[in-house]
Amino acid sequence: MWLEDEPTVVDRAEGPWLYDTDGRKYLDGVSSLWVTTFGHRTPEIDAAIIAQLGKLDHSTFLGATHTPGIELAEKLLALTPGLDKVFYAGDGSSAVEAGLKIAYQYSVQSGQPRPLFVHLSEAYHGDTLGAVSVGGMKLFHATYRPLLLKTATVGSPGLRAPGQTPVERAAEVIKELEAVMAAQGDQVCAIVLEPMVQAAAGMLTYDASFLKAARGLATRYGALLMVDEVATGIARTGPMWAHQHAGITPDLLTCGKGITAGYLPLSAVLATDEVYSAFLGAPEKTFFHGHTYTANPLACAAANANLTLAVERDLPGQVAVLGVRLADLLKPVGDRDGVVEIRQLGAMIGVEVASVRHRTGFEVCRAARRRGVWLRPLGDTVILMPPLTLGEAEQNLMVEALAEAIDEVVR
Repeated sequence: MWLEDEPTVVDRAEGPWLYDTDGRKYLDGVSSLWVTTFGHRTPEIDAAIIAQLGKLDHSTFLGATHTPGIELAEKLLALTPGLDKVFYAGDGSSAVEAGLKIAYQYSVQSGQPRPLFVHLSEAYHGDTLGAVSVGGMKLFHATYRPLLLKTATVGSPGLRAPGQTPVERAAEVIKELEAVMAAQGDQVCAIVLEPMVQAAAGMLTYDASFLKAARGLATRYGALLMVDEVATGIARTGPMWAHQHAGITPDLLTCGKGITAGYLPLSAVLATDEVYSAFLGAPEKTFFHGHTYTANPLACAAANANLTLAVERDLPGQVAVLGVRLADLLKPVGDRDGVVEIRQLGAMIGVEVASVRHRTGFEVCRAARRRGVWLRPLGDTVILMPPLTLGEAEQNLMVEALAEAIDEVVR
């Protein structure tokens, strides 16, 4: 059916705007798949990449290093108290793959091989086989189940029954997780979670009590807690990292997407010194994993400039204001008969619409596009995840276009 859709050919971009080859412009309401931080062609990031290009385009990070990679590791760790080491990867999926391998090898080298991973239903961690193993979305993952790692699944704390509170739902899933760990905890090398928001499942938000309980259970049974912050990191939910809502420290953290503000692909796994120390000593303890473009200097330069701006401009503070204002703007939208639910944490928003025809969510997004706003559906949930410094006039336009599109398609 996608072959019947006419693609938009994007020609250029500026700030929060995309321009196609026919001269039409669109507000980038999904940050070009959740990556743009300050908008397109941010002058400081442009300048950082150009300056780096004048020095070094690429050098292997295997057996060598370079200044942008060193500086970026220092910046990431300064923003992530409790984590001590950085391993670079290429994109979100490759960071998850590396994290899973680190978790298993850690268990082996700690004296007790643990081949089992615990994850949530409705989870999404990427499309490579390890990442799919800890995913829980049947549409994306069912075909590949015979090929995957050993896992145990508990329910999504973000899927609530009518009238059920987030705290009540979290308590239910905590009991499920307690039962899994009591039965198989000595086989679990890691509990793998998207902290606070299951993004690809339609922005399913959940209570921080679940994340706190997962931290406690991982510690009790000697497993690692791995949080996947590829989508939620770099202030998308408000704090720099979503796990900070719960006041916990993970053993492993994966990040990507917004780390370079959308300029270039780059991801990383952050780990504690305790995890790192298990890989020291005999040569066979080495983590034999690497990518040709690991820590590409141009990507690191973009990330360094992006994180510098995030600190200088108090990005978490800006997102807090943005989130409150968008919530206020969306209140009338949520009262419409055609809207099932609005789920939001910070600048991550999912507007679930009633399914009244084939591909309702897609049709709402297409109607918004005719009004100059680019949105993207996940099933019948319309995703809003704009650049994190979006101005008030553009915020108004985004929500007005969404409201009109819902009225056109759903009513």
